[in-house]
Amino acid sequence: MAVYNAPLNDMRFILNDVFNAPEFWQNNENLAHVDTETVDMILEEMAKLSKNVLLPINRSGDEEGATFEGEGVVTTPTGFKEAYKQYAESGWVGLSGNAEYGGQGFPKMVTMLTEEMVFTANQSFALYPNLTVGATLCLNAAASEEQKQTYLEKMYAGEWSGTMCLTEPHAGTDLGIIKTKAVPNDDGSYNISGTKIFITGGEHDLTDNIIHLVLAKTPNAPEGSKGISLFVVPKFLVNEDGSLGERNTLAVGSIEHKMGIKASATCVMNFDNAKGWMVGAENTGLSSMFIMMNYERVTMGLQGLGGSELAYQNAALYANDRGQGRSDTQIQSPEKPADAIIHHADVRRMLLNAKANTEASRCFAMYVAKNLDEEKFSTDPESAKAAAARVALLTPVAKAFLTDKALEATVDCQQVFGGHGYIREWGMEQIVRDTRIAQIYEGTNGIQALDLLGRKVAKNNGKYVTHFLGEIRDFVNNMQADHGIKQATLDAADTIEELTTTVLSNIGERKSEINGCAVDYMHAFGYLAYSYMFALMVEAANGKEGEFYTNKAKLADYFVGRILPRINAHAQMVKAGSDPMMNFDLDYFDVPAN
Repeated sequence: MAVYNAPLNDMRFILNDVFNAPEFWQNNENLAHVDTETVDMILEEMAKLSKNVLLPINRSGDEEGATFEGEGVVTTPTGFKEAYKQYAESGWVGLSGNAEYGGQGFPKMVTMLTEEMVFTANQSFALYPNLTVGATLCLNAAASEEQKQTYLEKMYAGEWSGTMCLTEPHAGTDLGIIKTKAVPNDDGSYNISGTKIFITGGEHDLTDNIIHLVLAKTPNAPEGSKGISLFVVPKFLVNEDGSLGERNTLAVGSIEHKMGIKASATCVMNFDNAKGWMVGAENTGLSSMFIMMNYERVTMGLQGLGGSELAYQNAALYANDRGQGRSDTQIQSPEKPADAIIHHADVRRMLLNAKANTEASRCFAMYVAKNLDEEKFSTDPESAKAAAARVALLTPVAKAFLTDKALEATVDCQQVFGGHGYIREWGMEQIVRDTRIAQIYEGTNGIQALDLLGRKVAKNNGKYVTHFLGEIRDFVNNMQADHGIKQATLDAADTIEELTTTVLSNIGERKSEINGCAVDYMHAFGYLAYSYMFALMVEAANGKEGEFYTNKAKLADYFVGRILPRINAHAQMVKAGSDPMMNFDLDYFDVPAN
């Protein structure tokens, strides 16, 4: 079985040394209730729960999987109900929830770390409460007071769970063509009819009720995405006294048989005149749902980080134990027993690739979390507005770059095991399979790249990027640490500035440029972001004694020498334009006839 010990020292370093969270909290009247002692206790308790409760059912959950029993019934693997009960009763679902409705009101800078631990220990399990948290964010922001009173407390308590129902068999990214209908009733409710697919946690046996957030169109709604409304559709109707009433006319039709996250039930949901209630104003459903979608996108970056961390810990343990070959100093001594493979430079390369990814990813996720907290809790409208702009720019990067690099890291760690990495008993192949999904759902990474370049860069003529580059340069130019990461980050900033200018110019001539170069632009941008994160970490470690802090600078050296140069390759691919893809006639892609 895989092993996992939460990297609490690294987490505290990011939280306290790099981002000075205690000062941030105490200087904000809306966060002054958060203190370091309580946060330390939260992190330590989640570390125990993740290691002792969630990790032991990770592999067994993969082998058993969620099961469709027929007649609208889905069961989770052995141990999941008991683990979820403990998770919910300990208050984890409502950790960030609105205190007015029973939540605990902790900031994202705290819950980001607890979510990372859950995803590291058990990706499938993590998705059940994760979707619930996203649904509560949406309801808290867009629902009526009556709806909040009806649903939020039970969802924060983990007694009820939540989903988001967007995708249909014919409509994935293009939600404007959904067919699910919402017909109004005289009592203010709607009859919801249609089929939704890929619904995470659409049916299961963990909670008493499941609250579906469903996108649908009312009669005579405008065409396209402007005609989408959002509805809350419970599995069981809720009586006026809060008790559960009759079952709604909705049911799971089947569950998907997937490559990974097999213990997470991915459902086909059929709504047959199911009773639902509109959330927010008519035809504003997509903007309301984006509250949940953007939360899930940032969280997918944490799923990738979790997979990378788990893979690294197990690969490093294996590399220290596995004897194979001899190190350079022992080549002439064949009588000596084989050295542990950790002595070999190529094994260290793979491990350091993964380690650099986990540390930069965690730092970047915390940077986004701090801006989310600034946007939500700041009493200064200008600060909140600036933070919102940074979150808008960086959300697609948090989802796409972190998960792309995570899969790369998990494959490197699997490779450390050699043939054993391909064998189920060692657990590495599950980590690779589970982590792969993070690149796909909540909008594929190609879609995220298009969002970054099309909406967050081109649409405002690069204004968000200019502000981000200014922040990076201000920080780096004022660093006290004398380290190579300084110049490397400034050079990377220059590369992105030049690349952005080039892309904006090319887009003006050929609209296909956005589609053709978005992914490479996103990767180049991601390497700049990681370089900035290493600069932050080097500066935070500067002047502090001990191997822990010295190794932060060493890892930054590795990043500068062996990983950051990739930014130049992606820049060259962006500059090549879309012609290499678009110069082929369509018949080139025909499948050869027999």
